[in-house]
This record gives sequence, C-alpha cells and structure tokens, in this order.
Amino acid sequence: MLEISLPEDFSRNLECSLHCPDVSLAQLEKLCSEARAHHFVSVGINGSWVVATRHLLEDSEVKVSCAVGFPLGATASDVKRFETETAVDDGAQEIDVVLNIARLKAGEDKYVLRELIDVTEAADERAVKVIMETCLLSNEEKVRACQIVVESGAHFVKTSTSFNGAATTIGDVQLMRKIVGQKFGVVATLGAFDPQTALAMFTAGATRVNFNLTSRKVF
Repeated sequence: MLEISLPEDFSRNLECSLHCPDVSLAQLEKLCSEARAHHFVSVGINGSWVVATRHLLEDSEVKVSCAVGFPLGATASDVKRFETETAVDDGAQEIDVVLNIARLKAGEDKYVLRELIDVTEAADERAVKVIMETCLLSNEEKVRACQIVVESGAHFVKTSTSFNGAATTIGDVQLMRKIVGQKFGVVATLGAFDPQTALAMFTAGATRVNFNLTSRKVF
C-alpha cells in the first residue's frame, strides 16, 4: 500500500489515476484498494473500465472519474460528448476531458468553448475537470484556457495528463488559481507519488492533487 504522510483533510483531496494501455484487472483492484484505504476523492480510468471500477468502489465514498478525449484532446466534439454520455450511463461520477489544445493554439476559442459546454451538459451535473496540458501552452494560452473553462460551466481546471513529459509547476497552479478565482477547482497532476510536492501544490492553490500512477512500478 502507499505510505501516506499527509494531513487527513489533504488525503481526502487526492486523486489517483491509471491510464496505461495494458492495465490489468489486478492492477485496478490494487489501485481501488489503495484509494479506499486512504479515502482518496476519486480513481481515474479509461472508459472501458468504468463499470469494473464502479463495482470495485461500491459502498465507498471514492468516486469513479472517466477520461474523455484522452490523452490528446484531439477527438471530434461529438465523440467527446458520446464518450461522456457512455461514461455516465456506465456509472462514472466525474469526467476528466482533455481540452482541444490545437484549436486553442489556433485561436479557435469559440470551438473550444462549444465543445466543453457540450461535455458539461452531457455530464448531467457531474463534476467536469478540464485538462489543459499546461506544458504545451504559453502563459497567454493558459489564461485563455482557464477563462474558457470557467465560462463553459465545468468545475475544475486540471494541469496535465502526464503523457507529455514536463512536470506540473508551482507557477502553473498559482496562475490557474489567479485566473479562475478562489471558488473554482484546480487540480495539479503529478507523475509520481510525492507527498512533499503535493503539499506544495495545495499551498500554491490546488484544491486537489492527482497522482497519475500509469508509470509507477508497484504492481
């Protein structure tokens, strides 16, 4: 099991996710067991694992969070909406959707906004976290992305998928918090379990920290 050395109120605001293409049911069972033991807020998985994860987390407060448009954000808007609807039907309680990075960079803000509105509507009042992939964005693009997410009706901005190498920075979290305001959710994604860095992210303004365990050799 993971050795958690965080205040209880912090551990209850931790997410863990597993998105590797060769994930096994045994790995998922272990992850859900850890999430239950440490009272994490959610377990993030790909769409085909929603039903199994919901079963594994039955009778717990840990939520199932389904990835949509993951990890590139480049799928068609209708596909993202369909993924969201399917995830909801299968029992997902939160949605992690990757923002269309290329469209944002091209200045197509209305396209990005419309897509996120569609996903948020399809989520049917479930929490929607929008992954911005901050390592690929300039500061100006990060500001625009945050503004679009807030306008879309989503509930969180999230730093990254952990699939593009660069780590989430304190500066990213501080900037996101400044733009979205004090009441909006901010999720900082870390590529490995690191309590010290997690505490730093909370101090910088994150309301949740996500540990992407895809590459963690613990299974």
